[in-house]
Amino acid sequence: MAVVVIVVVVVEVVVVVVVVVVVVVVVVVVVVVVVVMVLVSAAVVTEAAAVVLVLVVVVVIVVVLVAAVVEVVILVIVE
Repeated sequence: MAVVVIVVVVVEVVVVVVVVVVVVVVVVVVVVVVVVMVLVSAAVVTEAAAVVLVLVVVVVIVVVLVAAVVEVVILVIVE
């Protein structure tokens, strides 16, 4: 039983760390994209930035959903 608890805690920590890292990366990417857009106000850059932002949002949503599913699965297994 103790082993299960340890595994759960480790997985929880890993999930949280992954989510935090992804969010930080996303924020950095968004900031860089905005800065580039401001510096180079070209139609191509704006389109590319829009695509990147959409992809970033999708990635964040997927990561959060996966994390939530993992949490639920872990809780079910523990119970």
